[in-house]
Order: sequence, then structure tokens, then C-alpha cells
Amino acid sequence: MEQNGEKAFRVLLQGGQGEYVEKKSRFIATLRNCESEEEAAAFIEEIKKKYWDARHNCSAYVIGSRGEITRCSDDGEPGGTAGRPMLEVLTGERIRNAAVVVTRYFGGVLLGTGGLVRAYTQAVQEGLKNCVIGRMRPGWKLRVTTDYGGIGKILHLLGNEGIQPLSSNYGEEIVLELMAPARSAQALQNKIVDITGGRAEVEKCQELYYVDKDEAED
Repeated sequence: MEQNGEKAFRVLLQGGQGEYVEKKSRFIATLRNCESEEEAAAFIEEIKKKYWDARHNCSAYVIGSRGEITRCSDDGEPGGTAGRPMLEVLTGERIRNAAVVVTRYFGGVLLGTGGLVRAYTQAVQEGLKNCVIGRMRPGWKLRVTTDYGGIGKILHLLGNEGIQPLSSNYGEEIVLELMAPARSAQALQNKIVDITGGRAEVEKCQELYYVDKDEAED
């Protein structure tokens, strides 16, 4: 997912669950945000214990901002019919740091390879519909140091840019910390210096990804 030249990915701000039924077989997809392989493994075991009486608990997860770590399991289904299609839904949607388990209660009718792939894919898609998804965007954490004569102009500028300070400290000087999109951080830095006549100092502290809450998706 690349918008205006910036690389972004999606995360689960809130996990969810969805269900798909195919020829009396129930496929229950449960999704959760997981920041590490250990979290993902613990989540998968939790769901397996919860649905201990199910025929299969297939799983997949993607860890890392670039999807560096991916794993999937068919849990007894024919090879490539469950875990891989589930994983492809996550990677295709550019969702990172997430795990999904699809629990199958067998309905007595064999679905065949194509039917299984379709069912597991559809189950994950149904689960995603019930998650809250946010976009992670590359940005810069900025520290702005100014005097009391310049703070009003800076806050007015930030309001126009739709940026809320992360923190503010009013002492002999005023220090603000804020997040700015990577593509516009330098321009914002220049604007702050210009409107204060050079009295404000802007320091780039850290380059990182942050959640764009304005682009959260239900």
C-alpha cells in the first residue's frame, strides 16, 4: 500500500470474529493483533483450547512492518487448502502484526480442494469485516522549542495541518512533541521556523510508523 509516495501498512486496532458456512461445515475466523511470534503462538493455542472439539483449527500470521515473518498451518486439512489461503488474505490486505485462526466444525460433506480454499479465504474476509483496522504511516517525531511569543502561531499552524501535539511542557521555554507524516515533515519544520521568525527550534527526534487514527476503518 503506497500513497503519495509513502509506504504504509494496516494493523488491527481491534480484533474480531466472523463466520462462514459451506455445506453445513462452520468456519469461524478469529483475528487478533500480535506484535511477536510468541504472542501469535500463544493466541493460536488459546483458540485451540477454546474450540477443542472442532475438527480443525488452522492458522496464519504476519509479523513485522514489512511482513518479515509469516507462518501458516493447515492443521490436518489437505496441504495448501487452509493456512496458505488464509495467509494470502492477510498479506493481500497489507495487514501486519496480526494472527488469524479459522476453526472448522465438519458438516459431514467433503468440500474438495477448491471448496476448502474458498471457505477458508471467505472466513478470514468475514472476520476482517468485524475488526477495526488502522493505517500505519511513516512519520517523524518532532520536538519544537519556542518562546511564549511564538506558541500561538505554532498552535494555529498545527490546527490547520490537523496535527495534535503528543505532549507540551510550559516552562521558561515551551517544548512540544508531535508526529508529522514523513512526506511533509520537512515542510512543516520550515513553516514553523518561518512563522516564528526563526525563534522556534525544530528537531527531528525519531523516524517511525504511527497509527493514522483519522483513517481507522470499521
